[in-house]
This record gives sequence, C-alpha cells and structure tokens, in this order.
Amino acid sequence: MAASTLTEVARLAGVSPATASRVLNGSARKPGQDIAERVRQAAASLGYIPNAQAQGLAKSSSGLIGLIVHDIADPYFAAIARGVQEAAREQRKMVLLATTEGAPADEREAVAAFAARRADSIVIAGSRSSRPEDQEGNAGLAAELDRYCRNGGHVGVVGHPVVGATATGGYHVVPVPNEELAASLAEELAATHNGDFVIIGGPEGLFTSDDRVRGFQRGLSKAGRPPAEVLRSAFNRSGGYEAGLALAARIKAARTKAESDGIKGAGSDDGDGPAASSRICIFAANDVMAIGAAAALRSEGLRIPRDATIAGFDDIETLRDFRPALSTVHLPLEEIGRQATRSANAGAETGDGEEAPAPVTGHVTLRRSTETHG
Repeated sequence: MAASTLTEVARLAGVSPATASRVLNGSARKPGQDIAERVRQAAASLGYIPNAQAQGLAKSSSGLIGLIVHDIADPYFAAIARGVQEAAREQRKMVLLATTEGAPADEREAVAAFAARRADSIVIAGSRSSRPEDQEGNAGLAAELDRYCRNGGHVGVVGHPVVGATATGGYHVVPVPNEELAASLAEELAATHNGDFVIIGGPEGLFTSDDRVRGFQRGLSKAGRPPAEVLRSAFNRSGGYEAGLALAARIKAARTKAESDGIKGAGSDDGDGPAASSRICIFAANDVMAIGAAAALRSEGLRIPRDATIAGFDDIETLRDFRPALSTVHLPLEEIGRQATRSANAGAETGDGEEAPAPVTGHVTLRRSTETHG
C-alpha cells in the first residue's frame, strides 16, 4: 500500500499543501488552532508519516548528531558513545554512528556523509595522528570539517584538535589531561616499585599514546628514576598481546640465566617468583593493551603480580571482571562524551558556545596488579 502524501492530507483537511506542511513539519509559522487540528486529524485518518527531511528544513534542524569513533567494540569508545547518546536524548536528537578504525580518510568520508544528511553537529572521538601515512587523510578531514563549519555545522572533538583544521566558529575541543595523569601514575608506582619500568605504547605519532608515554617518563624523572624502555605496538589489545609475548620471553630468559648461575629462588619474595627488586613494572598506554599484555604473560606461564606488575589507563568497564584487578588511571569516559555533545550542540542551538564546561579530571587507581609483595 502506497504511503499517504502531504497533498492528500491537505485535500482532506481543505487547506493548501503549504499550510499542511507548516502544521506537520514543525514550522514556526503556524495557522490557527482550528485549522491545525483539522490538518492533524486528516493526517491521522490517512496514516500520514511526516517527512524527516521536510521537518528539518522547516525547523532549520535535522535533529541528528553524527558520532565518529575508531571502534565501537572497544569499551573506551563504547563508554564515550553512551555519554553522547545520553546528551542527545536530553536534546531530543538521534545519533548516527560511524566507525573508522582511526583512519583520517575514513573520518573524512563520515563527516561528508553526516553533512549531506544535515546533521546539526558532529562528535569525533579518537586519537589524532601526525604519522606520515596519515598526512593526506588529515588534510582531507580538516578541509571537510572546515567546510561543514562554514556552512553552519558544529563539531565537538575529544582530546586534540583535528590536525590542520582552521575553523574557529562552531569548533569545540574537550581536552583530556593524558600527560598529567600518566605522570601521576608513574610517581605513585615509583614510590613502591624498585625494579625497572617498561612502557607499551602505540605507534609513534599517535597523540594520545604519545601524551601518555611522555607523561609517564616525566613522572619517573620526577621520582628520580631512569627513563623506561618503550615498546611500540598497535594501540589495541592485539598490540598489547604482541608486546606481552616479547616481555614474557625476556622474563623467562632472565630467570633461566639466574637458575643456570645457581641462584634459583635467591632473593625471592615468596620462594618461587623473582624478588620485587628484579621484577619489571609494565605501563600499557591503555587498558585494552594492558589486558592483551597480561593475557600474553599468562599464556607463557607467568603470573601477575608475581612475575611482573602491570598498569593501564582509562579504567574501562571491562576491568570489573579482570583478575588480578588492574591498576589504571580513571577517566570519566561517559562524561567526556556528554561534554563533547553538549559543547557542540550549545553552539548549534544558540549560535555560539555557552559557558565552558568544567575541565575533564581523572585519578590514579592502584589495584592488585601492581602490588609489590607478589
């Protein structure tokens, strides 16, 4: 059965199609109450469904928010998305989602698609990159965002500004204090851990990872400790697992050498694992990398914190079920999503930003995975 048309509604109500449109599509110019009621009754009797695009034109708003994340299956992005959805619900808007695996070229395509659908605002969550292979994609993304903002669009970005973007109006950034919090984590760990530190970071040039690596090194320096070795890998669980296998081989080789030197169990805290002073402490630049590294150690017969200690960053919801409980830096991920959405949509609705939201804060949470008594 064909859908009823606006013309049919207008004919049944005895009004012009323009009048029917103003009633049903939300225009500020509304006819008298009796005419409006007649149009609504006609629409109900015909089962007419209003056209969302027409409503958007009438209201100068589509009621849509575009959300771009690297991977919605990653608990970090899932938590931010929940915050975006909550803020959108407050504003009676719907969220369109695009996942891009962090490729700027794919993010550009997502922005173009949201712009074509007249999204009121766009939220972008995910680390920016200065890697050479992302240079062209960054330029395309920046140009697409600038075009969107020049045409009245509003953007909320989590973390760092988009590389190369020049738009000043309609562009809002929610900074995350990754470097400062990583420095605090390093200082707290250095207060109880006497052995070496190793950092598992993402690819060099990935801003979020680089901030956290730099901050952790700064915290070690402040605590009077030498810089940590940095292992670079993919900024995900697989990358953490790969780095964890390399560290497991190193730990086992050191143990074999000690045993061959005739000092099996010497200096051990528990008569089985290594002494706390010889144990390495691993800092993974996000929690999913820490989970991957811990799984790799476990697959090689090593235990945390007996054979190595480990900490992550983000405090994702998945950690509730992770054992041993993982030390990490807590970030209010859902609140970050809400802030990015509200800051962008404040400009979308008022023409400029409202009062700046409170800065994002976080805190170090030490748990069983970094206990030094094994």
